[in-house]
Order: sequence, then C-alpha cells, then structure tokens
Amino acid sequence: MRNPYDVLGVKKGASAAEIKSAFRKLAKKHHPDANKDDPKAAARFAEVNAANEILGDEEKRKQFDRGEIDAEGKPRFQGFPGGGQGFPGGGAGGFSRSSRDGFESFTFRSGGGAGGAGGFGGGAFDDILSSMFGGAARGARGGADTFEYEAGPSAMPDLDLNASLGVTLEEAVHGAEKRVRLPTGKELNVKIPAGITSGQTIRLKGQGQEVPGRRAGDALITIVIAQHPLFKVDGNDLRCDLSITLYEAVLGGKVRVPTLDGAVELSIPKNTSSGRTFRLRGKGMPVKGKEPGDLFVTARIVLPDGNDADLEALMQRWRETKPYNPR
Repeated sequence: MRNPYDVLGVKKGASAAEIKSAFRKLAKKHHPDANKDDPKAAARFAEVNAANEILGDEEKRKQFDRGEIDAEGKPRFQGFPGGGQGFPGGGAGGFSRSSRDGFESFTFRSGGGAGGAGGFGGGAFDDILSSMFGGAARGARGGADTFEYEAGPSAMPDLDLNASLGVTLEEAVHGAEKRVRLPTGKELNVKIPAGITSGQTIRLKGQGQEVPGRRAGDALITIVIAQHPLFKVDGNDLRCDLSITLYEAVLGGKVRVPTLDGAVELSIPKNTSSGRTFRLRGKGMPVKGKEPGDLFVTARIVLPDGNDADLEALMQRWRETKPYNPR
C-alpha cells in the first residue's frame, strides 16, 4: 500500500482536522455508489479508508511516523539490536539472522580453530544456539562453516497470512464478493456474508504460506467497514443528519430520507426546530435472528446561500413584534 500521507494528499505535519477533512472529501469522491461505472473506485475507496485507519488514529499515526508499523498497520521487523563481532548481525566470526518471504534463516560464519571465532568456545556457542532455537544445538566440528539445531516449537514458522479488507457499509449489510490482495501478492475472491461487522475475520483455509511437509496455512481476512459519508453506525442503529429548509421547518412537509434500502418519505411536523430527531424503526443495521436496528434522523435547518433582503426584512419585523429567547 502507498504511504497514507500520499493517499490522503496531506503533509506529514498535517493537523487531525486537516486529515479528517481530506478523508471525507476523498471518501465522497471515490465511494462506489457514486462511481458505479468505474470498476476501480472500490479499490481507491478501500485505500483511502485504510490510510485513514492509520492517520486518523493518533497512536497508530505516531507508530507509523516512528517506523514501527507499515502502511497497512503491521509491525515492522526491527532485527537484533546492537551487533558486533560474535553477536547476531556482527562481523567476521559472528552469525547473522535474515528474513525472506516471512521465514527466518540463520548463518554461522566460522573463523576456524578450536575456540571458534570471536572468542566463543563450543559450549558457549551451543548455549547461544539453544536459546535462539529452543532446542539442543550442535556446533560445527573442526571449525566447519555450518551448524545444525533441533528445532523446538518456537522455531516452527507461522504459515497463516493476515490481511485487511475494506468494505462499504452497504456491502457489509447486504453481502458482496470482493477481491483481496495477500501480503505474498496473491489475489483471491472473498465472499462477504450479509450482516458482517467491522473487526470480524474471514478464514480462507489453505490459502496461507506453504512449506514442504506441512499443511498450508490459512489466510485470515479482517473486515474493516469504511466510514460512510451519510450514516454513522451506533451499535445496531444508524444515525444521520437531514438538511431541511427554513420554510419546511416552519410550515412542515414531506421530505425524502436516505436509508440502506433506498429513500423513504418522512413527514416533518410544523414548527420543527433544528436538532429534532426522528426514529425510523427497522431501518438500521440488520441483526441475524433479531429485529433490525433503527435509523435516527436529526433535522438540520439550512438557510439559503447569500444574503436575502426579503428574509432579512421579515426577521427584523419578527424580532420587533415577536421576540423570543430559545436559550
């Protein structure tokens, strides 16, 4: 994944408000519902959401800036501290540790002689190998350049692969089929069951790492539901704001309200104040084996753009003849 700062188009020193604003703008721009004819929109939307998962979280952002985690939020391997002759990562006569494809390999470089390189005797070197590999290490005989060890349980590699998959709220509610890219570069189709929640994991058996003589690991896909531009998830309920005109607030009327199943009509009573909340039963998150949650709609009065002389004159007369204090 690309650097999350580049994905959101913000500088490294950007404030939390700047990051939040950039995320909202890009989420609306790349949301699959607004780009139904663009097959790449979902991937861009998921990338934007993944970047926000890092930069929108203060602790994760600090970890990324310090180099402790990568752009996917995974810990970076820091290697052995220190180094030097006779120690991990050291100079001649030492031994080193390297990683390739997620597996560890160890190499011993002997300088010959009975005492071994770097002043380690055979017994001391055996102790080091035993502590590293959890087994009884057998040093090389006669200054040879190789060694053997009996691997303990801690030396067995973990063959499972972990990946995250961003989905829209609609995809989580209704189910979908998505394509995920594993850390190995392999791509798979994943069926998203209807009603899945953020943080749940889908296990794809046998799709992990493979080594001879062992059963292949699994791919563990963690679901991340992207922040929706309209709805906020509150347990099994949903919440959203509804913009209404001043005359709709005063005179009442019927307005269209978005839901996960399509827009519905809501009757706005006369004299509705901004901030009044209406409940639409059963229009929230579906729950397996239970009644679905509700949708809570909060009215927000929006005045017309620009200065309106007639409206200002009306308000002046109102202030003079019918003053009131709502505070």
